[in-house]
Amino acid sequence: MTFVLVHGSNGNARSWSSVQRELALLGHRSLAVNLPGHGEGSGYTRAYQAPQDLDAFARAPSAMAGVSHADGVAHVLDVVRRVRAHGPVVLVGASRGGLVLTDVANTVPDLLDRVVYVSAWCCVDRTVPEYLRAPEFADSELGSLMPLMVGDPVALGATRWNWRTADPGLLAAVKAALFADVSEQRMLAVLDCFEPDEILDFGTTVVDPRTWGRIPHTYVRLALDRAMPPAMQDLMIAQADARTPDNPFDVHTLPCGHAGFGFHPHVSAFAAILDRAEAG
Repeated sequence: MTFVLVHGSNGNARSWSSVQRELALLGHRSLAVNLPGHGEGSGYTRAYQAPQDLDAFARAPSAMAGVSHADGVAHVLDVVRRVRAHGPVVLVGASRGGLVLTDVANTVPDLLDRVVYVSAWCCVDRTVPEYLRAPEFADSELGSLMPLMVGDPVALGATRWNWRTADPGLLAAVKAALFADVSEQRMLAVLDCFEPDEILDFGTTVVDPRTWGRIPHTYVRLALDRAMPPAMQDLMIAQADARTPDNPFDVHTLPCGHAGFGFHPHVSAFAAILDRAEAG
């Protein structure tokens, strides 16, 4: 069994390091992917370093320009096909990574033994922009992070975020939205690994009961999430269950915020959920 791990917005394979450690201690093999334009291919610039040159940072070309959601799906499809040659595969995605999971599961259901969404987008009857306008998303604190955006997304071909800001108000907003139950020291360590640019394209894929619906699927709810509100998580779970009533989500809940599942004490509990998912 191999767990293939897909990161969320502004993340990379390093986002899963603590989860991979726990999985290894349980005797499992895992592979964390870098989606196209992330990891070694990301577009860090000297202007993003300290001291920052925000004017130059706002104008620097983006490595994400021209990268699409479909490119990420194609990359993960290739990984899944190659890993499957060595045994069963569980595909895991956090946050925005759920969009890739759905496309991959729709496409190659016979290559996946389970898909696991971690407070992740699982679109059922509408696109992400449409879900963002739903009342279930109204309590999200992601809107408070908009002042972190730098440059013109249309001109850059990507959204650009200054995660290395020293502004205390903006850091407080980041902590509230993403790291509410994580210490500030740990938050700053993670922000140093966040990537500044992210693609504009969310894709338009929704779950296909004929393919996605055949695969056992798990949803890990994060009860204190202030980025993806629990009400939105529950809406997508309920919609998916209505679409595939004979194969509902296996639902687990962790008492943490959006990033908290990767930190002590929740990371060991999260790894245990994955361990049981394999057994199931």
